[in-house]
Formats: sequence, structure tokens, C-alpha cells
Amino acid sequence: MRLVIVTGVSGGGKSAAIKILEDNGYYCVDNLPPPLIEKFIELCIENHEVKKVAVGVDVRSGHPFGDVQKQLEALRKNGYVFDILFMDANETVLMNRYKESRRIHPHAPEGRIEDGIRKEKEMLIDMKAISNYLIDTSNLLVRDLKIKMEQIFSQNEEKSSLIVNIVSFGFKNGILIDADLVFDVRFLPNPFYVDDLKYKTGQDKEVRDFVMEHKEAKTFLKQLTDMVNFLIPAFIKEGKYQLIIGIGCTGGKHRSVTLAKKLYDNLKDNDNYLIQISHRDILEMR
Repeated sequence: MRLVIVTGVSGGGKSAAIKILEDNGYYCVDNLPPPLIEKFIELCIENHEVKKVAVGVDVRSGHPFGDVQKQLEALRKNGYVFDILFMDANETVLMNRYKESRRIHPHAPEGRIEDGIRKEKEMLIDMKAISNYLIDTSNLLVRDLKIKMEQIFSQNEEKSSLIVNIVSFGFKNGILIDADLVFDVRFLPNPFYVDDLKYKTGQDKEVRDFVMEHKEAKTFLKQLTDMVNFLIPAFIKEGKYQLIIGIGCTGGKHRSVTLAKKLYDNLKDNDNYLIQISHRDILEMR
């Protein structure tokens, strides 16, 4: 029996992920209290017709989230094999989603939404670190999420389920703490000091052209692409589920966004792994 634990930040797409798994033949239950997880799994195992199960857990369970981790650790000690899927999104996207839905954040019932989002993200740092799969839905449409989910949880065991996450960020806002590889592109000329580019980002052609017109940027991109292409097969061979590549500049809006996008473009046409890109700090203009 294949077992998937689905968790993540509120508004990150957990419910959508569970629905997609259900459409792909998984028996799904959401918001199960932690003490009942093992009992539920035992019942599913006893029913030999149930081959694929997904359990959604989050902070709405009414228990400290540490209890969920303790339950999962106990499951592994008892010999259960399962994957953990963590659904995430950046703070700005989460805040917009809550404003659009007019829902109350579970960690800010009487306060500001952004405070609840930050509190929950801090609470889930450890859970995120032990997850097998991380999907950032900040820039994903539902159909894109569906494709990624079906690729990850397909029955084709020969296909790698490695997810490569390329994330741009700004060092001034803190290093990307969950990255496996971090590259600093602050050695490149900064578009921030060009008046016409200061308030644009690496998603604008003018900024990308400015960054990539320099020989150092082209050389760096080529060598970075070659290195990542060299490393990925080794990670897949070792059974790694996800690879987070952080590319940082000062503010996280110009150089890092440009190089992250260029690296994504160089890697996206493949059949061996999944790849996605996100920009942690691009939405906050400073």
C-alpha cells in the first residue's frame, strides 16, 4: 500500500493536492487528528482492496503540530513506509489568497493575516525539512499542480520523482535556510543602480538583458548549468526526492531572478525530473 501524508501551510494548496490524489485513485481523508492516524492506516491495510492512501494533516487538528511529527516518527519506528508531501507558497501569495477568500487564518483569528502566516511558517520549519516532496504553488495554476502531482505519484517506478526547486532570494532578507545549494550572484553589476531598471525586476526583459549582457553572467550560467546537470543524476541515484537550489543577490529582485529564470530555462526540457521556479522576495518592492 502506498501512503502519502499531505501537509503544509494554510492556503498552500493542501486541499487541492488531496483532491488530485483522490482523482488518481487514492483513498483520502483530511484533517485527521494525530492520535487516529496509525489506527486509520491499520484499517486501510486490513482492507486489501485499498492500495493507495493519502492523509491530510495540518494545524487545524487542535493539537500542537509537534504531536503530528511524533505520530509520524512512531509510524516509521513501527515499520510503516510513507512519503510526506509539503504544500507551500510565499507570504505575499498566501496573504492575497486569504484576502480573496475572506477566510480567517487559523493562527490569527483576531489579528493580522500576515502575523498568522509567519507564525505558521515558523511552526512548520521542522516538518518542511523532513518532507520528501515540496511543491511551491506560488506561481502554479491548478492544471500545472495536477501535472506535477500526477508525475510525482505516478505508478511508473522507472521515472524519477525528483523535484528540482530553483528559488531566487535576497540576502538582505535572510539566506534561504532550506536550500541544498546556494549561489551568490552579487558579483554581477546591479541593475538597482540604473535609474530605468531600479523599480523593475528580473521578470522584465530590460533587466534580463542588462544582467546577461555581461560576460561573467554568461560564463556563470553555463558553468552552473553544467554542474547541476552533473549533480542531478547522482542525486536521483541516491534516492533524493527534492533538490532546492537557491540563487541570491542583494534584494532578490534583479540579478537572482534573472539567473534563476535562465537556469530554469536551461533545465526545463527533460524527462527525468520535475522542475519549478519561485521568487521569494520579488513581490516586495523596497
